[in-house]
Amino acid sequence: MNPQQQLHKQVEQQARRMKQAEQDKPTLIGQTIYVGMLGLLFVLPVIGGAYLGLWLDDMSSGYSVRWTISLILLGVFIGLFNVYYFIKE
Repeated sequence: MNPQQQLHKQVEQQARRMKQAEQDKPTLIGQTIYVGMLGLLFVLPVIGGAYLGLWLDDMSSGYSVRWTISLILLGVFIGLFNVYYFIKE
């Protein structure tokens, strides 16, 4: 293969890559859904921990927020792990 044919082949490969990149460009709706999913993956464990902690604190006698605070913090860590694994994939 002569140098001119190699150059022509490389130019065709680059043109195909550029065309594929243009087709795979993320849309605004796709990005919005992605960010919304990240938000849900983080917020739902925190809210779940808050409600479960509040329920457990109501079951105990006296004024206590130990379960609520503990489970909110646990929800934050679970939410962070959810977001990390979602982004990793």
